[in-house]
Amino acid sequence: MAKLIKPSVLLIALLPFCMLLLRIVRNDLGPDPAQELSIETGEWTLRFLLITLAMTPLRQITGQIIFVKYRRMLGLFTLFYGSVHFISWMTFLLGFRWFAIAEELIERPYISVGFSAFLILVALGVTSPKSMVRRLGKNWKRLHRLVYLAAVLGVIHLLWILRADSGEAVLYGSILAGLLGYRLLRFWWIQNNAGKTS
Repeated sequence: MAKLIKPSVLLIALLPFCMLLLRIVRNDLGPDPAQELSIETGEWTLRFLLITLAMTPLRQITGQIIFVKYRRMLGLFTLFYGSVHFISWMTFLLGFRWFAIAEELIERPYISVGFSAFLILVALGVTSPKSMVRRLGKNWKRLHRLVYLAAVLGVIHLLWILRADSGEAVLYGSILAGLLGYRLLRFWWIQNNAGKTS
């Protein structure tokens, strides 16, 4: 049964991408397919990022180590959807016009914010193999704490894009606030207890 969990997680994580491909084939992306594709892939990036961040609290609360076993895989899927989002934006919205891409990155703050989050995800993805963990040593943990910044930037990016209909962005922001709040409370509790026992 345990052997089936990993391929099941893999298939479930790929399902949104397959559904998007199906919508493209059926020409079912609405009146502005490029914009819809960009938004959908961006939201799935943020969803997977939040799911990845939820793995550690779930393991700590339930005591089940299985949650952290697939954290790396989910993190890489975050990068995958982020890459699809970035490529979709460059291809369908800007037509790979490099000058226009550079101009957008400089002149539009919400794009700069999103691109910064993507660069962090790339750095985390590149350093996720075990060989990089060994090579970076203590610096690996410091680098991977940037995932929290990437999540905050991702929420801001989405909130900026969905100004008129920001309900989803607010929901994701609330989930992120809960995940970060849990970590802060746990850190405070451990520090307090350590002070009492020393």
